[in-house]
Amino acid sequence: MSASSPTFSSSSPTSLLDLRDETFDAAQLGTYNLYLTAGPAGLRVGVADVRRNKFVVLEEYSALSATSLAGQFRTLAAQHDLVGQAGWNHVRLAVQNRHFTQLPQPLFRAGDEGRYLQLHHTFDPGHETVHHYTHPGLEMVSVFAVEKALAEWFRSVYPTGRLIHQTSALLEGVVHQSQQATPRRLYLSIGHQEVTIVAVRGKRPEFCNTFAFTTAEDLIYYTILVMQELQLNPDQDPVVLWGDLMHHSELFTILRKYIRHLKFGNRPLDLSYSYRLNEVFEYRYFELYSLHLCE
Repeated sequence: MSASSPTFSSSSPTSLLDLRDETFDAAQLGTYNLYLTAGPAGLRVGVADVRRNKFVVLEEYSALSATSLAGQFRTLAAQHDLVGQAGWNHVRLAVQNRHFTQLPQPLFRAGDEGRYLQLHHTFDPGHETVHHYTHPGLEMVSVFAVEKALAEWFRSVYPTGRLIHQTSALLEGVVHQSQQATPRRLYLSIGHQEVTIVAVRGKRPEFCNTFAFTTAEDLIYYTILVMQELQLNPDQDPVVLWGDLMHHSELFTILRKYIRHLKFGNRPLDLSYSYRLNEVFEYRYFELYSLHLCE
């Protein structure tokens, strides 16, 4: 654990995880990338050493109830030695919500983001802003809504930072690990009362959607439904799993009951990780790590 963990007041996000490699040098932020994720479960912070292509910091903070994501970041930044600081090589923030869509790049036209999103989400221009992220090499564009105050805070603190949707990080990570000639395969990323399901054939995404669930039965229902729609067999086809669950959890137990070839995924390949990060399971924080693969 870090010897320099920040101290928070009772109104600040609670530190759930604080792992730092002793080689990390906060006086040389220009040699590091800062990665942030924000969602219903809270905030996550990662730092990667650009020279060594290595993650050296991993932190997690609980969500503050009845507080906007922008408010949580402001509170955290006011007392944190890294978040809110300038001088990083690159900064990327991934937002987790169900207000997104994807479309082929040839069909995308800048300026029509709101129209694309309205097919899936009732956009509130008073409280939200619409953004897009072009996936390099995939000929696909992600269009998504972000809390307006969060987008404004991020732009004011990190004017050159990249704002993306968490599903984009997930897709980039999955495609990065996929082999060119592999058949269609299903991947699950489980978050706070929601699951994102991705199907990839070779290195081409074929399906991506997020489903809300409240029970383990809901989770298996959506998983089997998608497998049936994609002509995948729960008794034969493998499913790879990432996210916030344990080997002995009810969610994993029921998934293993209905899916014969279920396995936990690894961290993104071709990156290095501080030994400090071995304190957490490799199948956790996949989207945060995968921000290193986004441009």
